[in-house]
Amino acid sequence: MIRREDLISYMEQKTYKPLGFQELKEVLGVEDEVQFAKLLGRMEKEGDVVLTRKKKYGLPRMMNLVKGVISISPRGFGILTPEDAGESEVFIFGRDLNGAMHHDKVLVRINRRANGDQRPEGEVIRALKRAHQQVVGTYKKLKPLPQVIPDDPRLLYPIYVRPRSKTGINHGDKVLVQITVWPDKDRYPEGKIVEVLGAKGDPGVDIACIIKKYQLRDDFPPEVLREAHRVAVPVSAAQLKGRQDLRALNMVTIDGEDARDLDDAVSIEKVPGGYLLGVHIADVSHYVAEDGALDKEAFRRATSVYLVDRVLPMLPRELSNGICSLNAGEDRLAMSVMMKLSPEGEVLDYQIFKSVINVKERMTYTDVNQMLLEGNRKLRERYRDQVASFELMAELCEILRSRRMRRGSLDFDFPEAKVILDEQGIPREIRRYERKVAEMLIEEFMIKANEVVAEHLYHRGVPTLYRVHERPDLEGIGELNRVLGAFGHRIREKDVEPRAFQEILEKIKGRPEERTISTIMLRSMKHARYAPQALGHFGLASAYYTHFTSPIRRYPDLIVHRVLTHLLNKGTVAGSKRAAWERKMVSYGEQSTFREIAAEEAERESVDLKKAQYMKQFVGEVFPAVISSALSFGFFVELENTVEGLVHVSSLTDDYYEYDDRRLALVGRHTGKTYRIGDKVNVQLVRVNVDEAKIDFELVGGQA
Repeated sequence: MIRREDLISYMEQKTYKPLGFQELKEVLGVEDEVQFAKLLGRMEKEGDVVLTRKKKYGLPRMMNLVKGVISISPRGFGILTPEDAGESEVFIFGRDLNGAMHHDKVLVRINRRANGDQRPEGEVIRALKRAHQQVVGTYKKLKPLPQVIPDDPRLLYPIYVRPRSKTGINHGDKVLVQITVWPDKDRYPEGKIVEVLGAKGDPGVDIACIIKKYQLRDDFPPEVLREAHRVAVPVSAAQLKGRQDLRALNMVTIDGEDARDLDDAVSIEKVPGGYLLGVHIADVSHYVAEDGALDKEAFRRATSVYLVDRVLPMLPRELSNGICSLNAGEDRLAMSVMMKLSPEGEVLDYQIFKSVINVKERMTYTDVNQMLLEGNRKLRERYRDQVASFELMAELCEILRSRRMRRGSLDFDFPEAKVILDEQGIPREIRRYERKVAEMLIEEFMIKANEVVAEHLYHRGVPTLYRVHERPDLEGIGELNRVLGAFGHRIREKDVEPRAFQEILEKIKGRPEERTISTIMLRSMKHARYAPQALGHFGLASAYYTHFTSPIRRYPDLIVHRVLTHLLNKGTVAGSKRAAWERKMVSYGEQSTFREIAAEEAERESVDLKKAQYMKQFVGEVFPAVISSALSFGFFVELENTVEGLVHVSSLTDDYYEYDDRRLALVGRHTGKTYRIGDKVNVQLVRVNVDEAKIDFELVGGQA
């Protein structure tokens, strides 16, 4: 039977016109008409081919069409990210969305080609795959029909629902609605309410809404739990066959205090000619069989999700917190990467192999930082057998980090915060969190292991997943330069290399504009994703990069382990296994990228929600703040605890303020008073909208 790839290859040669079913069937010599029709049907559904009004099959790229995923702004327009990495992003006006919803996979017709640094413009002609089968929103009793207003402002359309015959739903309740009729150019969507989540403000409803909104999976199906229980057995002698025994090797885990899924351990030795660095990762692929119940559920989830009050793990706790977690003092199966590094941090040699390990200490970032940075005597005495290793790790970390910076790797140092909740989920404190040496050394060691594994797999030419971060496009650079110009910086279009970005980051380090420029710079770049091709990682200035170090919580890492295991056992990937993996890697990458983005948005929203809840108690109080960004409608300020809020231009009553886009500042027309990024101000908290996680301030007494 002809394959999808063969059919596309043939049609690419016939660029002059689409071909009919019988034409394709005859010229390709296909005998099984039913199977061929099924293949074309699947390809049409996926957007690989397009069926014209004349019943001819054509390839989208030969018909001025682009396939991809659309992201919709709350302001009503869309941006298409093409499936083909070589295509430019496409701008879509609201009038041309034609019923497309946020994150749908769609076909777009190009109406206007790219011009300079402006994106091409297009129109959605077909939704291929709907991203949202169910939507979380607020129930509104309206006439002639009730509506559900989606919580996500990027879902632009209200959903009409039929009145429920049963009682139990009130105006303003949070509900989950199943879409039954999709929107199009002239029609809003319709749906039916499948679950009432509760009244707005009730305990637990806020996080429940986030879980449903982002289609996160909370509970595991019974068959998955049964398989997890069956495989999560203590390490036995039979499982050690073919593994190197590293149980005598001095190694530790270093994680946050509340971490439970410990999937990486490190070891280090000073050896003649440099360092011997060991990165030892839980061998999750030993327990998660390909295409088993655990594997299929892990694929659906693709990542663990760390909400502000809970973790939704990719794997059941019998694995994630149990047999796969590298708990101190317990034998564990691992995949080890032992790297011989020169005094300058160059990888001189490496080995990748299966191992059995026994972690000596479960360390925390806090304790390691206190020993290395503060010389905490009590801790140094308690861990006296490990102190020399920690000091050696810090030494190598600095070497690796300096080497990475020299090649142009980008280091965005955004402030992070941890929201502390009580037993009822009520926020009691917001703690600012900073990366220190312990966090950095683990980061550097994991990056190095990921690079070594990626290059190892690339040179063996096997199907796998890479972590790719592509070069920014010209439109993104144009927007970035408009911001950089206000501060005397510029990136030349001919110099779009990581080093050019890093030089600017170094110049603005510690300056008032650092946060804003770093944010705009990050937004100018493409989102990192998973793909079967080694396209490089722009942000890390790395030619080969993958995710290998977190298979408990990331599905791509599990796939990489599976490929490595096959290589270690067979020496190569060939035949039917190679063909199967080549097909699967595309869907593995797409699903993992999609669920990663959803997880990031859910995690960020849960933190912002709790920040808003926390600040509600301080309405009326005055805080010192720093202007973090200025826009035409006002400026955003950031408090010391990382909480951000808006000072709307309408609240600046001492003058009429206009936005100066060259200086990125608000300037008083009569007084010339200026509010720009980095200015210190005193602000009063005047409003908190917990539902939308929006915080409003007003200026008190001008600039601080």
